[in-house]
Amino acid sequence: MGKSAAKSSTRTGGSTSSYYRCLGIGVGPANLSLASLLHGRSGMPNLFLDEKDQFGWHDGQQLPGATLQVSLLKDLVTLSDPTNGFSFLSYLHEQGKIYHFINAQYDAVPRMEFRNYLDWASRRNKNIVFGEKVLTVEFDGVFVVHTSRRTLRAENIVVGVGTRPWVPELSRRNLGGTQFHVSDFTAETRDLAGKRVAVVGGGQSGAEAFLNLIARPPQELPRRVTWISRRENYLPIDDSPFTNEYYVPSYSDYFFGLDRATRKSLNEKNVLTSDGISGSTLREIYQRCYEHRFIHGAEDLVNLLPNRDVTDVTGDDSGGWTIRMSHNDKPDAVEYVDVDVIVWATGSRPAPTDFLAPIATRLEREGDEYRIDQDFAVQWDGPRDRMIFMQNAARGQRGLADPNLSLTAWRSRRIFDRIVGLGSDEQLPSFVDWSAKPPVDELGGL
Repeated sequence: MGKSAAKSSTRTGGSTSSYYRCLGIGVGPANLSLASLLHGRSGMPNLFLDEKDQFGWHDGQQLPGATLQVSLLKDLVTLSDPTNGFSFLSYLHEQGKIYHFINAQYDAVPRMEFRNYLDWASRRNKNIVFGEKVLTVEFDGVFVVHTSRRTLRAENIVVGVGTRPWVPELSRRNLGGTQFHVSDFTAETRDLAGKRVAVVGGGQSGAEAFLNLIARPPQELPRRVTWISRRENYLPIDDSPFTNEYYVPSYSDYFFGLDRATRKSLNEKNVLTSDGISGSTLREIYQRCYEHRFIHGAEDLVNLLPNRDVTDVTGDDSGGWTIRMSHNDKPDAVEYVDVDVIVWATGSRPAPTDFLAPIATRLEREGDEYRIDQDFAVQWDGPRDRMIFMQNAARGQRGLADPNLSLTAWRSRRIFDRIVGLGSDEQLPSFVDWSAKPPVDELGGL
């Protein structure tokens, strides 16, 4: 498709039909992937709605130098349909910059470029509509979806509303002004020169925020930047080959078949396979610390406090904040640090699905999640050919890969196949044999 065709797409268009085979709620990478796989398919009327006025993806955290932690092949479609026109390579080619991208020799895709790719994909698809909020979902043989504009009917619903920022309870009463979540970083940290700033959180987002603060020009540098993490150190992501076997379809299916306690334990033990810090980010942070201390003589600029748990925050916007911490090696030891601004890099949680309230009692739950089957369909008491799928909302049942980009295209394809009653060719199984084998008897038989 040429450049003119891409530019003629609209963010608020969409079919005039009111009946769909598949209706998606939310347009983040997960549902954008499914919409891309469905695009142009005959006999599959589909529509994807998002309450935002336009596409957005971590817009408040698009910091200079931030990159993806996954391969460029883990885009919306490539791992399920390499010929699909919504791939990252198709984006580069259509924009006329594929040779420039190759010549740039990026070690990893710039996050802002990937965000631009996602936005491009959303604009090319006439079945994606922004600025329309889903209010309620009812059921009378098909799903009846009431939006801020109209009433729609659909055979299947795919929920992909993503996540929302999470901060600990102790900070919620003071959010705003000089305490905020890292998702608002770019908007809230423009003028921090001479101030004392704390970043709380030892994952990639916390690392990027800390690096941004200590990498500013001299006239824009804070007076001191403290980085607090409950982890025992600032730990790197494990991106080694066999660790990445956790992020292939066969392991996701294996994980799904385990009991709940085992799944929970595996997620806790393997969290650094998805939530560690990129080696390049850690290296740059260390180099900046070296430069500030040993070259520029700013010995008091950086304050690194891993292995601490924040237990309280007192103070106010006008007089600053006092952060109370306990040390994980010596829980009785109490420490304090005074700051002017606190950045909470404390992750996110699945966004609420209040629009499902009219049918919520019919949907099965597993803890905080809807209980899904092997194809990501919620188990419920309705007809088997009327399904509600959950995207990026089953970390406890599907593992750390569920919110990760790694299996986005595969999950969308599995949902697509379930809706149309097909079975796609699966990739070859993992090199690793995850499952326990039954014992062999003395005669060598099973």
